[in-house]
Amino acid sequence: MIVLYTAIEFNGRKPFLEAGRREVGWWQLLAAGSRPLAARWRSARTMVKGAISILRRSDFARLVMPYARIILFCAIFVYVNCQKDKEEDFVCPEGTQGNGNFADPATCRRFYQCVDGYPYLNRCPSGLYFDDISKYCTFKAEARCGPISTTPAPITEAPLDLATKCDLSQCELPYCFCSKDGTLIPGGLEPDDTPQIIMLTFDGAVNLNNYELYKKVFSGKIKNPNGCPIRGTFFLSHEYSNYAMVQSLAHDGHEIATGTISQQQGLQDKGYEEWAGEMIGMREILKKFANVSRSEIVGARAPFLKPGRNTQFKVLEDFGYIYDSSVGVPPLPIPVWPYTLDYKIPHECKSGTCPTKSFPGLWEVPFNAHYVESFEGGHCPYLDQCVLHNHDSDEVLEWLQEDFNRYYEQNRAPYMMPFHTNWFQIKELEQGLHKFLRWAADLNDVWFVTVTQALTWITEPKPVKALNNYEAWRCDNRDLPGKPCNLSNKCALSFKHPDTNFTDTRYMETCSECPNQYPWLGDSGGTGISGKDNYIPDNLKRK
Repeated sequence: MIVLYTAIEFNGRKPFLEAGRREVGWWQLLAAGSRPLAARWRSARTMVKGAISILRRSDFARLVMPYARIILFCAIFVYVNCQKDKEEDFVCPEGTQGNGNFADPATCRRFYQCVDGYPYLNRCPSGLYFDDISKYCTFKAEARCGPISTTPAPITEAPLDLATKCDLSQCELPYCFCSKDGTLIPGGLEPDDTPQIIMLTFDGAVNLNNYELYKKVFSGKIKNPNGCPIRGTFFLSHEYSNYAMVQSLAHDGHEIATGTISQQQGLQDKGYEEWAGEMIGMREILKKFANVSRSEIVGARAPFLKPGRNTQFKVLEDFGYIYDSSVGVPPLPIPVWPYTLDYKIPHECKSGTCPTKSFPGLWEVPFNAHYVESFEGGHCPYLDQCVLHNHDSDEVLEWLQEDFNRYYEQNRAPYMMPFHTNWFQIKELEQGLHKFLRWAADLNDVWFVTVTQALTWITEPKPVKALNNYEAWRCDNRDLPGKPCNLSNKCALSFKHPDTNFTDTRYMETCSECPNQYPWLGDSGGTGISGKDNYIPDNLKRK
């Protein structure tokens, strides 16, 4: 920002008066974008106190101090009002219910977060740029600078066989679960008898950029009430993944689930073959190169939380998946429990591409929106998409605690904490998360489990006092994938992306033998024979 200033400087023995204008990076202190006005002034007061303490240490304090507060508060007043003018120049797009992140037309370093139709200007952390497709700040090489216009493809599916509203008389556990608004606790348990489940989930590739950061979360120091170390769920995408590291995570007891091979845009509008190629192909890659069996991979997540309407869920049903976790939920006062897709989803579909037909027995583990009452930081499905990079670790802890308590103090719906690597690139966010995990682990009715472990409990609910001996959440005698090799194969593989006319080299680590070329859509084994894959649905195999 540009601040008009008047300052007295000491030049040798003679003080002199200087006036002018100077660019000052106070956006970091003022938490410019996503905070309500009251929150900005709280940060501003902190800045004033710091500035005045510096002035008190100077040799000319007597000359400056009578005017210091006036000068600083005037500067802040000018800043906040200028910031407000900038925000009001941007108009939140229509058709989004006024919520979401949108690119700043002027620069990739900033973006607007629209909350209930009002735009808050935000700046990406140092070194990161806003990607208008994924809607979060990422590395420059990965960012697609916006605004990028998108035209939704017409929905061609005939509105036949639509799922009906929940019928409790026909929907019983363990095979079906629903409620009118999605907030009902399974088994009719009271909140105090219900364990507060926390599910740590991670999206994208696993490699040197994040592996050690993830391992710190699961160091073994934080344990569940039964003494077992906490575990998470990884929704893997293919490109840049290190499969020796993935195998190590699976061997440690973490759940491995599928994202997609290519993370392509617009997949929500593609057909059955494309979805099978992306998700079932990813499952085959994990089996071949990370030694994770098909039977252990039972969950999936669509890229960018854009479910593929009925097509994606038909693929999951046909190929024996147990659950999907791609459906976003708008900010609600009471969070939603996972539910089966026997009936119509019990909340608004944020993406507009949710399933409309019935898929009996297939579970949906929804993305409840993360937010606090003041909407400081905005609201977000992934935690790294809330604007918290201007907070210190204690403020991050307080933010997570308030968000968590909306679950813990009400209906105890599972608290899913979804992350991309971005969260762990900012020291204050990483430290705040570790503080939160230690704090939550001290609560004797909080359990950190994988998504599949959470669903196992939901299908057969047990009171919290009976969980220390609950077989599904024990950590001994588990059938885990084999221990990874000591020296993995570092494969330099040729790769020609379908959208390009040239061949480059991709590097992939695995404990298996190196394939002939980089695995991709239609050739999950990397044989070099394009279109070799032919996936047969499980229900046809049994015939």
